[in-house]
Amino acid sequence: MKTESKGLGDTLAKITKATGIDKVAKFVLGEDCGCDERKEKLNKLFPYAKPKCLTEEEFNTLDTYFEKNTDTLTSEEQLSFIAINNRVLEQNLVPSSCASCLRDLVSKVRVIYNEYKEENLSGEENAVD
Repeated sequence: MKTESKGLGDTLAKITKATGIDKVAKFVLGEDCGCDERKEKLNKLFPYAKPKCLTEEEFNTLDTYFEKNTDTLTSEEQLSFIAINNRVLEQNLVPSSCASCLRDLVSKVRVIYNEYKEENLSGEENAVD
């Protein structure tokens, strides 16, 4: 049975098991080589969080922005994008004047928006059939 990785620790544990490194570590370091503690610590530091769904209001906010097809982001839009990003991806971004940070924010939110839009479009097509 394959279990889904909760974070980086689980992924590394799967890799070390598949390559046989885990057996070498246990041979060299003993049965209690610290692998389980390390795995849990890495899972806590680098978790794989599943994005939450957009609310209808969030989707409409993004739809309005991306339909404008503009490269500018007002301070109000930045705050909206940060709030959406932080809720959906469970992050703690803060407002910034860094151009590359804002570009990255818009790119991340665009991916979420496009994914959601594609799902809704394919759902509507299937409902019509």
